[in-house]
Amino acid sequence: MMRRRDFITLIGGAAAWPLAARAQQAALPVVGFLYGGSPETATTLVPALRKGLGETGYVEGQNVAIEYRWANSDFNRLPELAADLVRHRVAVIATQGGVSAALAAKAATTTIPIVFSVGTDPVQTGLVASLNRPGGNLTGVSTLNQELAAKRLGLLRELLPAAARFAVLVNPSDPIAEPYTKDVLAAASAVGAVVEIVAATSNREIDTAFATLGQKRIDALLVSPGTLFGDRPIQLALLAVRYATPVMYTDRHYSEAGGLMSYGSSFFDQVRQAGVYVGRILKGARPADLPVQQAVKVELVINLQTARVLNLDVPSSLLARADEVIE
Repeated sequence: MMRRRDFITLIGGAAAWPLAARAQQAALPVVGFLYGGSPETATTLVPALRKGLGETGYVEGQNVAIEYRWANSDFNRLPELAADLVRHRVAVIATQGGVSAALAAKAATTTIPIVFSVGTDPVQTGLVASLNRPGGNLTGVSTLNQELAAKRLGLLRELLPAAARFAVLVNPSDPIAEPYTKDVLAAASAVGAVVEIVAATSNREIDTAFATLGQKRIDALLVSPGTLFGDRPIQLALLAVRYATPVMYTDRHYSEAGGLMSYGSSFFDQVRQAGVYVGRILKGARPADLPVQQAVKVELVINLQTARVLNLDVPSSLLARADEVIE
């Protein structure tokens, strides 16, 4: 027969099991993930962040937890979402979806480390003091997406030798819109091409923009980097086919969704690099001591199926240079 003291000890130990499990779970460092887009369009970003964390020894659910916050392309929500992560006392905030998310996080805290992924100059936008010595509580990875405007225009001209009239689709509420537009206009001026700026801040305005391009007989379109457009690759691909418009995008997920052609930094590699920085900070590194990295892997992806739908003959020289051709 079990003695009363043994029974009490057994019951006490059993009662402590869930408490111990909860305490262990609560002890996990928590990473705040702040994204300007939606969960549906982060299917590449989240695995990339996890891969970077894994390279530093962190596995979600085992020795690190991640709190996700999604703005669903409503940039006005970013400050409150960032403040909510601060209230949860996360150990690090990882921002995705452009400069707006990083700026919102920076405004929300001067103490919690922030690791950003942006497509423009983080010094110019005020995120860090310098690339080599970020200072403060921010560091991260910046891509070449803004600076590649001239290359994208050149690829479009190679695909469409007779093209002379181009357009750029921008979201004026996105901080990257102005510098990207300047780069495209400078590149167009150098080759004597005409460029028209078309603005959109919502689904309906994107539809209107394409209808306007059709009326103005634009030869081809460049889509600016940004979460608004990044969240809508299928909408853009369908509109491009509907209005028979060749479109150049900034990264491969557009081409994978049916877009004609993309040229830009690998977002997966960029976010993986950011994940490595998050892991290093969890191990004790200071953001001020981690230089801002430049994402150097650039990809050209061509969707040959879409080219056929648009009755475009892609030059073999262009296909040979592509990192991937979607058949």
